[in-house]
Amino acid sequence: MSFKVNKTIAEINEKIRRGRVVVVTAEEMIGVVEKEGPVEAARKIDVVTTGTFAPMCSSGVFLNVGHSAPKIKASRAWINKVPAYGGIAAVDFFLGATEPSEDDPLNKLHPGQFRYGGGHVIQDLVNGKKVHVYMEGYGTDCYPAKTVDKDLDLDAMPNAILCNPRNVYQNYNCAVNLTEKTIYTYMGVLRPRGGNATYCSAGQLSPLLNDPYYLTTGLGTKIFLGGGVGFVTWCGTQHNPYVPRGENGVVKEGAGTLMLTGNLKEMSPRWLVGVSMLGYGCSLAVGVGVPIPILNEQMARFTAVRDDQIFTQIVDYGYDYPTAISRSHGEVSYGELKSGSINFDGREIPATPLSSYSRALEIAETLREWITSGRFTLGEAQKLFPGHELV
Repeated sequence: MSFKVNKTIAEINEKIRRGRVVVVTAEEMIGVVEKEGPVEAARKIDVVTTGTFAPMCSSGVFLNVGHSAPKIKASRAWINKVPAYGGIAAVDFFLGATEPSEDDPLNKLHPGQFRYGGGHVIQDLVNGKKVHVYMEGYGTDCYPAKTVDKDLDLDAMPNAILCNPRNVYQNYNCAVNLTEKTIYTYMGVLRPRGGNATYCSAGQLSPLLNDPYYLTTGLGTKIFLGGGVGFVTWCGTQHNPYVPRGENGVVKEGAGTLMLTGNLKEMSPRWLVGVSMLGYGCSLAVGVGVPIPILNEQMARFTAVRDDQIFTQIVDYGYDYPTAISRSHGEVSYGELKSGSINFDGREIPATPLSSYSRALEIAETLREWITSGRFTLGEAQKLFPGHELV
Protein backbone atom coordinates (compact mmCIF):
# COMPACT_ATOMS: atom_id res chain seq x y z
CA MET A 1 0.00 0.00 0.00
CA SER A 2 1.44 3.39 -0.99
CA PHE A 3 0.95 6.51 1.12
CA LYS A 4 1.47 10.22 0.52
CA VAL A 5 3.06 10.51 3.95
CA ASN A 6 5.72 8.07 5.15
CA LYS A 7 7.54 8.44 8.46
CA THR A 8 9.56 6.04 10.57
CA ILE A 9 9.69 5.66 14.32
CA ALA A 10 13.41 6.48 14.16
CA GLU A 11 12.59 9.80 12.49
CA ILE A 12 9.95 10.59 15.11
CA ASN A 13 12.37 9.70 17.93
CA GLU A 14 14.91 12.09 16.42
CA LYS A 15 12.25 14.83 16.52
CA ILE A 16 11.64 13.99 20.19
CA ARG A 17 15.35 14.31 20.96
CA ARG A 18 15.52 17.67 19.16
CA GLY A 19 12.37 19.01 20.82
CA ARG A 20 10.49 19.30 17.51
CA VAL A 21 7.92 16.55 17.91
CA VAL A 22 4.21 17.40 17.58
CA VAL A 23 1.96 15.38 19.88
CA VAL A 24 -1.81 15.51 20.43
CA THR A 25 -4.20 13.34 22.39
CA ALA A 26 -6.62 11.04 20.56
CA GLU A 27 -9.43 13.39 21.60
CA GLU A 28 -7.65 16.34 19.96
CA MET A 29 -6.78 14.33 16.84
CA ILE A 30 -10.46 14.11 15.94
CA GLY A 31 -10.62 17.87 15.35
CA VAL A 32 -7.27 17.96 13.53
CA VAL A 33 -8.36 15.35 10.98
CA GLU A 34 -11.80 16.92 10.56
CA LYS A 35 -10.17 20.29 9.77
CA GLU A 36 -7.05 19.25 7.85
CA GLY A 37 -7.93 15.84 6.42
CA PRO A 38 -5.88 12.69 7.11
CA VAL A 39 -2.97 13.53 4.76
CA GLU A 40 -2.25 16.99 6.16
CA ALA A 41 -2.88 15.72 9.69
CA ALA A 42 -0.28 12.99 9.13
CA ARG A 43 2.22 15.62 7.92
CA LYS A 44 1.67 17.84 10.96
CA ILE A 45 1.18 15.33 13.79
CA ASP A 46 3.89 12.87 14.84
CA VAL A 47 2.32 11.06 17.80
CA VAL A 48 -1.20 10.57 19.15
CA THR A 49 -1.48 9.60 22.82
CA THR A 50 -4.24 7.38 24.18
CA GLY A 51 -5.31 6.34 27.67
CA THR A 52 -7.51 4.06 29.70
CA PHE A 53 -8.15 3.61 33.42
CA ALA A 54 -10.39 0.78 34.54
CA PRO A 55 -10.49 -2.47 36.52
CA MET A 56 -8.30 -5.01 34.72
CA CYS A 57 -8.66 -8.37 36.43
CA SER A 58 -5.90 -10.25 34.61
CA SER A 59 -3.15 -8.36 36.45
CA GLY A 60 -0.54 -9.19 39.04
CA VAL A 61 3.02 -8.83 40.23
CA PHE A 62 6.12 -11.02 40.44
CA LEU A 63 7.83 -10.37 43.77
CA ASN A 64 11.21 -11.46 45.04
CA VAL A 65 11.11 -10.82 48.78
CA GLY A 66 14.77 -11.56 49.50
CA HIS A 67 16.33 -14.36 51.52
CA SER A 68 15.98 -14.88 55.24
CA ALA A 69 18.57 -16.29 57.63
CA PRO A 70 18.37 -19.25 57.62
CA LYS A 71 17.08 -19.47 54.06
CA ILE A 72 13.73 -20.92 53.04
CA LYS A 73 12.41 -22.56 49.89
CA ALA A 74 8.89 -21.26 50.26
CA SER A 75 6.25 -23.45 48.72
CA ARG A 76 3.42 -21.30 50.08
CA ALA A 77 3.25 -17.61 50.94
CA TRP A 78 0.78 -15.00 52.14
CA ILE A 79 1.17 -11.24 51.81
CA ASN A 80 -1.11 -9.37 54.21
CA LYS A 81 -3.02 -12.68 54.43
CA VAL A 82 -3.52 -12.78 50.64
CA PRO A 83 -2.21 -16.08 49.16
CA ALA A 84 0.61 -15.72 46.62
CA TYR A 85 1.72 -18.49 44.26
CA GLY A 86 5.08 -19.92 45.37
CA GLY A 87 5.81 -22.64 42.81
CA ILE A 88 8.45 -20.59 41.00
CA ALA A 89 11.63 -20.46 43.09
CA ALA A 90 12.76 -20.12 46.69
CA VAL A 91 11.48 -16.62 47.45
CA ASP A 92 9.83 -15.66 44.13
CA PHE A 93 6.05 -15.32 44.12
CA PHE A 94 3.26 -14.25 41.81
CA LEU A 95 0.49 -12.28 43.48
CA GLY A 96 -2.71 -12.03 41.44
CA ALA A 97 -4.90 -8.95 41.58
CA THR A 98 -8.11 -10.96 42.05
CA GLU A 99 -6.89 -13.17 44.91
CA PRO A 100 -8.96 -12.39 48.04
CA SER A 101 -7.65 -12.37 51.58
CA GLU A 102 -7.60 -15.88 53.02
CA ASP A 103 -10.03 -14.94 55.79
CA ASP A 104 -12.50 -13.21 53.47
CA PRO A 105 -16.04 -14.64 53.88
CA LEU A 106 -16.36 -14.43 50.08
CA ASN A 107 -20.01 -14.79 49.03
CA LYS A 108 -21.07 -16.77 52.09
CA LEU A 109 -22.74 -13.52 53.10
CA HIS A 110 -24.17 -12.53 49.73
CA PRO A 111 -23.35 -10.11 48.24
CA GLY A 112 -19.81 -10.29 49.59
CA GLN A 113 -17.87 -7.04 50.00
CA PHE A 114 -14.35 -8.35 49.17
CA ARG A 115 -12.67 -5.58 51.12
CA TYR A 116 -9.06 -6.65 50.57
CA GLY A 117 -7.19 -8.71 47.99
CA GLY A 118 -4.21 -8.86 45.69
CA GLY A 119 -5.02 -5.56 43.98
CA HIS A 120 -5.08 -3.81 47.36
CA VAL A 121 -1.70 -5.33 48.28
CA ILE A 122 -0.24 -3.96 45.04
CA GLN A 123 -1.64 -0.51 45.80
CA ASP A 124 -0.25 -0.65 49.35
CA LEU A 125 3.19 -1.53 48.00
CA VAL A 126 3.34 1.36 45.53
CA ASN A 127 2.00 3.60 48.31
CA GLY A 128 5.15 2.88 50.34
CA LYS A 129 3.40 0.82 53.01
CA LYS A 130 4.92 -2.20 54.70
CA VAL A 131 3.25 -5.56 54.11
CA HIS A 132 3.45 -8.71 56.21
CA VAL A 133 5.01 -11.68 54.42
CA TYR A 134 4.52 -15.18 55.84
CA MET A 135 6.19 -18.12 54.11
CA GLU A 136 6.11 -21.90 54.60
CA GLY A 137 8.50 -24.51 53.22
CA TYR A 138 9.16 -28.22 53.76
CA GLY A 139 12.88 -27.78 54.50
CA THR A 140 15.89 -28.89 52.46
CA ASP A 141 19.61 -29.13 53.14
CA CYS A 142 20.19 -25.86 51.28
CA TYR A 143 16.99 -24.16 52.45
CA PRO A 144 16.46 -25.44 56.03
CA ALA A 145 13.88 -22.94 57.34
CA LYS A 146 10.26 -24.10 57.40
CA THR A 147 8.55 -20.81 58.27
CA VAL A 148 9.50 -17.15 57.91
CA ASP A 149 7.65 -14.02 59.06
CA LYS A 150 8.78 -10.56 58.05
CA ASP A 151 7.49 -7.08 57.27
CA LEU A 152 8.72 -5.50 54.05
CA ASP A 153 8.08 -2.44 51.96
CA LEU A 154 8.69 -2.20 48.23
CA ASP A 155 12.19 -0.73 48.64
CA ALA A 156 13.25 -3.77 50.70
CA MET A 157 12.23 -6.21 47.96
CA PRO A 158 15.01 -6.96 45.47
CA ASN A 159 12.54 -7.17 42.57
CA ALA A 160 8.91 -6.27 41.92
CA ILE A 161 7.64 -6.64 38.37
CA LEU A 162 4.09 -5.80 37.37
CA CYS A 163 3.11 -8.46 34.82
CA ASN A 164 -0.45 -8.28 33.54
CA PRO A 165 -1.43 -11.19 31.26
CA ARG A 166 -4.52 -9.48 29.81
CA ASN A 167 -5.06 -5.72 29.84
CA VAL A 168 -6.46 -2.99 27.53
CA TYR A 169 -9.31 -4.95 25.96
CA GLN A 170 -9.89 -3.49 22.52
CA ASN A 171 -13.63 -3.33 23.07
CA TYR A 172 -15.99 -4.79 25.61
CA ASN A 173 -19.64 -5.69 26.16
CA CYS A 174 -22.40 -3.42 27.32
CA ALA A 175 -23.94 -5.43 30.16
CA VAL A 176 -27.62 -5.77 31.08
CA ASN A 177 -29.56 -8.25 33.22
CA LEU A 178 -32.69 -9.82 31.77
CA THR A 179 -33.55 -12.03 34.74
CA GLU A 180 -36.03 -11.23 37.51
CA LYS A 181 -33.46 -10.59 40.25
CA THR A 182 -30.57 -8.17 40.87
CA ILE A 183 -27.18 -9.71 40.03
CA TYR A 184 -23.63 -8.84 41.10
CA THR A 185 -21.00 -9.19 38.38
CA TYR A 186 -17.57 -7.98 37.29
CA MET A 187 -19.55 -5.48 35.21
CA GLY A 188 -21.09 -4.11 38.39
CA VAL A 189 -24.54 -4.42 39.93
CA LEU A 190 -27.20 -5.06 37.29
CA ARG A 191 -30.87 -4.49 38.02
CA PRO A 192 -33.53 -6.99 36.91
CA ARG A 193 -35.49 -6.81 33.66
CA GLY A 194 -32.89 -4.65 31.91
CA GLY A 195 -33.15 -1.88 34.49
CA ASN A 196 -29.67 -0.47 33.82
CA ALA A 197 -26.61 -0.94 31.61
CA THR A 198 -22.88 -0.82 32.37
CA TYR A 199 -19.85 -0.61 30.10
CA CYS A 200 -16.07 -0.43 30.43
CA SER A 201 -14.05 1.47 27.82
CA ALA A 202 -12.59 4.92 27.23
CA GLY A 203 -14.01 4.72 23.70
CA GLN A 204 -12.30 7.27 21.43
CA LEU A 205 -9.35 7.52 23.85
CA SER A 206 -8.86 3.77 24.23
CA PRO A 207 -5.50 2.51 22.86
CA LEU A 208 -6.50 -0.37 20.61
CA LEU A 209 -9.58 1.39 19.24
CA ASN A 210 -7.12 3.94 17.80
CA ASP A 211 -4.90 1.24 16.28
CA PRO A 212 -7.56 -1.29 15.21
CA TYR A 213 -5.20 -3.61 13.31
CA TYR A 214 -2.26 -3.31 15.77
CA LEU A 215 -0.09 -1.73 13.06
CA THR A 216 2.06 0.21 15.53
CA THR A 217 1.26 -1.72 18.72
CA GLY A 218 3.09 -4.98 19.34
CA LEU A 219 5.94 -6.65 21.15
CA GLY A 220 8.27 -3.90 22.38
CA THR A 221 5.81 -1.00 22.29
CA LYS A 222 6.79 1.40 25.09
CA ILE A 223 3.86 2.65 27.19
CA PHE A 224 2.62 4.50 30.25
CA LEU A 225 1.89 1.77 32.79
CA GLY A 226 0.67 2.41 36.30
CA GLY A 227 2.32 5.84 36.37
CA GLY A 228 5.70 4.50 35.20
CA VAL A 229 7.16 3.20 31.96
CA GLY A 230 6.20 -0.27 30.77
CA PHE A 231 6.18 -2.39 27.64
CA VAL A 232 3.90 -4.59 25.61
CA THR A 233 5.51 -8.01 26.03
CA TRP A 234 3.06 -10.18 24.06
CA CYS A 235 -0.53 -10.28 22.97
CA GLY A 236 -2.75 -10.75 25.98
CA THR A 237 -4.64 -13.89 26.84
CA GLN A 238 -7.94 -14.21 24.94
CA HIS A 239 -6.51 -12.02 22.12
CA ASN A 240 -8.88 -12.55 19.21
CA PRO A 241 -8.78 -10.06 16.32
CA TYR A 242 -11.07 -12.17 14.12
CA VAL A 243 -14.36 -10.55 15.08
CA PRO A 244 -16.88 -8.38 13.19
CA ARG A 245 -15.58 -4.91 12.32
CA GLY A 246 -17.15 -1.75 10.99
CA GLU A 247 -16.18 -0.13 7.70
CA ASN A 248 -13.66 1.94 9.67
CA GLY A 249 -11.93 -1.27 10.81
CA VAL A 250 -13.00 -0.85 14.44
CA VAL A 251 -14.06 -4.08 16.16
CA LYS A 252 -17.65 -4.38 17.37
CA GLU A 253 -16.98 -6.66 20.34
CA GLY A 254 -14.15 -7.84 22.58
CA ALA A 255 -11.09 -8.54 20.41
CA GLY A 256 -7.42 -7.66 20.92
CA THR A 257 -5.69 -7.64 24.30
CA LEU A 258 -2.17 -6.86 25.51
CA MET A 259 0.24 -8.45 27.99
CA LEU A 260 1.99 -5.61 29.84
CA THR A 261 5.13 -5.56 31.99
CA GLY A 262 6.92 -2.87 34.00
CA ASN A 263 8.91 -2.08 37.13
CA LEU A 264 6.46 -1.80 40.04
CA LYS A 265 8.98 0.31 41.95
CA GLU A 266 8.52 3.15 39.44
CA MET A 267 4.71 3.16 39.63
CA SER A 268 2.14 5.21 41.52
CA PRO A 269 -0.87 4.44 43.75
CA ARG A 270 -2.85 6.93 41.66
CA TRP A 271 -2.63 4.60 38.68
CA LEU A 272 -2.73 1.21 40.44
CA VAL A 273 -5.81 1.11 42.66
CA GLY A 274 -7.20 -1.90 44.53
CA VAL A 275 -10.87 -2.49 43.69
CA SER A 276 -13.65 -4.24 45.65
CA MET A 277 -16.57 -5.32 43.46
CA LEU A 278 -19.72 -6.07 45.42
CA GLY A 279 -20.76 -9.70 45.14
CA TYR A 280 -17.99 -10.50 42.65
CA GLY A 281 -14.48 -10.11 44.08
CA CYS A 282 -11.26 -8.10 44.11
CA SER A 283 -9.47 -6.49 41.20
CA LEU A 284 -6.99 -3.78 40.28
CA ALA A 285 -7.73 -0.59 38.37
CA VAL A 286 -4.79 0.03 36.03
CA GLY A 287 -3.81 3.18 34.16
CA VAL A 288 -2.38 2.54 30.69
CA GLY A 289 -1.40 4.95 27.93
CA VAL A 290 -0.13 3.89 24.51
CA PRO A 291 1.54 6.36 22.12
CA ILE A 292 0.60 5.84 18.48
CA PRO A 293 3.15 7.09 15.92
CA ILE A 294 1.49 8.74 12.92
CA LEU A 295 3.55 7.07 10.22
CA ASN A 296 1.10 7.81 7.41
CA GLU A 297 -2.39 9.07 6.64
CA GLN A 298 -3.88 5.67 7.42
CA MET A 299 -2.80 6.00 11.06
CA ALA A 300 -4.09 9.59 11.11
CA ARG A 301 -7.48 8.32 9.97
CA PHE A 302 -7.53 5.50 12.53
CA THR A 303 -6.66 7.83 15.43
CA ALA A 304 -9.49 10.23 14.56
CA VAL A 305 -12.20 7.69 15.43
CA ARG A 306 -15.09 9.18 17.44
CA ASP A 307 -17.31 7.69 20.10
CA ASP A 308 -20.31 7.73 17.75
CA GLN A 309 -18.29 5.58 15.30
CA ILE A 310 -17.45 2.90 17.87
CA PHE A 311 -20.06 0.23 18.60
CA THR A 312 -20.39 -2.62 21.05
CA GLN A 313 -22.90 -5.38 21.75
CA ILE A 314 -25.52 -5.44 24.50
CA VAL A 315 -25.09 -8.74 26.38
CA ASP A 316 -27.34 -10.35 29.01
CA TYR A 317 -25.29 -11.17 32.12
CA GLY A 318 -28.23 -12.71 33.92
CA TYR A 319 -28.63 -15.82 31.77
CA ASP A 320 -26.68 -15.72 28.49
CA TYR A 321 -23.23 -14.85 29.81
CA PRO A 322 -23.06 -17.34 32.72
CA THR A 323 -24.40 -20.17 30.54
CA ALA A 324 -21.96 -19.36 27.70
CA ILE A 325 -24.63 -18.39 25.18
CA SER A 326 -23.15 -15.99 22.64
CA ARG A 327 -25.98 -13.62 21.76
CA SER A 328 -26.33 -9.89 21.16
CA HIS A 329 -29.42 -8.04 22.33
CA GLY A 330 -28.59 -5.01 20.24
CA GLU A 331 -25.74 -2.73 19.23
CA VAL A 332 -24.96 0.61 20.84
CA SER A 333 -22.36 3.33 20.22
CA TYR A 334 -20.10 4.80 22.86
CA GLY A 335 -21.55 8.17 21.99
CA GLU A 336 -24.91 6.92 23.23
CA LEU A 337 -23.42 5.12 26.23
CA LYS A 338 -21.52 8.23 27.35
CA SER A 339 -24.69 10.31 27.18
CA GLY A 340 -25.74 8.51 30.38
CA SER A 341 -28.61 6.47 29.00
CA ILE A 342 -29.39 4.15 26.12
CA ASN A 343 -32.51 3.04 24.32
CA PHE A 344 -33.04 -0.63 25.15
CA ASP A 345 -36.12 -2.69 24.44
CA GLY A 346 -38.10 0.44 23.59
CA ARG A 347 -37.24 2.43 26.72
CA GLU A 348 -34.48 4.61 28.12
CA ILE A 349 -32.30 2.99 30.78
CA PRO A 350 -29.31 4.49 32.65
CA ALA A 351 -25.82 3.60 31.40
CA THR A 352 -22.88 3.75 33.80
CA PRO A 353 -19.14 3.33 33.06
CA LEU A 354 -16.75 1.20 35.10
CA SER A 355 -13.86 3.04 33.43
CA SER A 356 -12.97 6.71 33.97
CA TYR A 357 -12.79 8.91 30.87
CA SER A 358 -11.36 11.87 32.81
CA ARG A 359 -8.53 9.74 34.20
CA ALA A 360 -7.92 8.25 30.73
CA LEU A 361 -7.59 11.80 29.36
CA GLU A 362 -5.18 12.67 32.18
CA ILE A 363 -3.02 9.69 31.17
CA ALA A 364 -3.02 10.76 27.50
CA GLU A 365 -2.06 14.31 28.48
CA THR A 366 0.68 13.07 30.83
CA LEU A 367 2.13 10.85 28.12
CA ARG A 368 2.08 13.81 25.73
CA GLU A 369 4.09 15.87 28.24
CA TRP A 370 6.60 13.03 28.69
CA ILE A 371 7.14 12.86 24.93
CA THR A 372 7.31 16.61 24.21
CA SER A 373 9.76 17.12 27.09
CA GLY A 374 12.07 14.46 25.65
CA ARG A 375 11.67 12.11 28.65
CA PHE A 376 9.97 9.39 26.61
CA THR A 377 10.87 8.03 23.18
CA LEU A 378 8.92 5.46 21.18
CA GLY A 379 9.59 1.74 21.12
CA GLU A 380 9.82 -0.13 17.81
CA ALA A 381 6.99 -2.65 17.82
CA GLN A 382 7.52 -6.17 16.50
CA LYS A 383 4.35 -7.47 14.85
CA LEU A 384 4.48 -10.99 16.20
CA PHE A 385 0.85 -11.48 17.17
CA PRO A 386 -2.25 -11.80 14.99
CA GLY A 387 -4.27 -8.90 13.64
CA HIS A 388 -2.04 -6.61 11.58
CA GLU A 389 -2.39 -8.89 8.56
CA LEU A 390 -6.12 -8.15 8.35
CA VAL A 391 -5.74 -4.62 6.97
